[in-house]
Amino acid sequence: MRNKVELKKAILWSICAMILLNIAFGLINYYEYKKYTDNFNSKIAMIITKLGEEYQNIKKNDIMGILNSDELKDSNLLEDYGIDLNKDSLILQNDVYFKRFLVTNVIILSILGLVILAIFLKYNYSKDRKLDEITRYIEEINNKNYKLDIADNSEDELSILKNELYKITIMLKETAENSVKDKLFLKDSLSDISHQLKTPLTSISILLDNILENPEMDEKSKNEFLIDIKREIININFLINSLLKISKLDSETVKFINKEESIGHILNESVKNVETLCDLKNIKIEIEGNMESKLYCDAKWQIEAITNILKNAVEHSYENSKIEVFFEQNKVYSRIEIIDYGTGINQEDLPHIFERFYKAKNSSSDSVGIGLALSKSIIEKNNGYVDVQSKVGKGTKFIIKYFA
Repeated sequence: MRNKVELKKAILWSICAMILLNIAFGLINYYEYKKYTDNFNSKIAMIITKLGEEYQNIKKNDIMGILNSDELKDSNLLEDYGIDLNKDSLILQNDVYFKRFLVTNVIILSILGLVILAIFLKYNYSKDRKLDEITRYIEEINNKNYKLDIADNSEDELSILKNELYKITIMLKETAENSVKDKLFLKDSLSDISHQLKTPLTSISILLDNILENPEMDEKSKNEFLIDIKREIININFLINSLLKISKLDSETVKFINKEESIGHILNESVKNVETLCDLKNIKIEIEGNMESKLYCDAKWQIEAITNILKNAVEHSYENSKIEVFFEQNKVYSRIEIIDYGTGINQEDLPHIFERFYKAKNSSSDSVGIGLALSKSIIEKNNGYVDVQSKVGKGTKFIIKYFA
């Protein structure tokens, strides 16, 4: 935390300054004491020498005894000379030294105080400036201005708060953008669904009007109309069921029941679902691979996904052709390839064929553009992915991989 680090640094510097100051005071006091003592001892030595010269009967031991005695005598003896021993130093030079050292100590203490005050003011200024920035950022966010870059690589509490605000800003911005995208997507989806329903419903309405307005219509024509109506109803039913399934997948309300499933079972069931379409165009589906291999998945949903891809392959295949299905498995993934030799897909359509309601240029009139989108959602929910390769006039290959 940078604030704590700065505070710790300030305290550490203050402690270091105090230590240095104490050392400085110690040295100054020692120097002062030494100066004072040297001066005092020099003056006493001069007095003792003078006494010894003038008074031969005074012994040096007596003088030293007096100097080192703890007894206190009347301190007013030198008042006649203008010296008050309670206030003044007997040696005037020592007073000069004392005043000089006192001024030096006061200056050092003042400088140290100013340094500590400067550190404290700088710390508070930095903190107040960051608080003002954060307040301004919050005001900008409240005004829905998300174009702010308040990233801060420092580690103090306020910088971390700024970084969290930055994250919240990005999240709010993404939420706002996603909300707009969701509204546009919903609008487009409703428009697409409306269009997909409108066409078959209009067709059904016209066919029914023809039947009702022509009570004398021959049975053959009436049956053809009824068959067309049934086909449109089947398309509507397929569209609605597919939309409901995709909606469940998007909302993650689908719970896949994954377990070891036979790939042979999944492929065979998928082929059965498109047998009727294959019979209409005399298309044969050939399966190659170890059918006893196991795939960890929800068989019901994967059959749904592969069925839609096979249905797309059948719709784009030529009559009297074939569709090949290959399966292989290794330690990393299980791979399924579905290959048809039909009309193929234009290169400009390839990036979009898994989009909802997208219809390629060579799509059949009955296509609603939802089956491949549903297949992609199902496969991806089962830890897999699907890709497509195609050449116009030569066919299409769908590649599905399920990762272990």
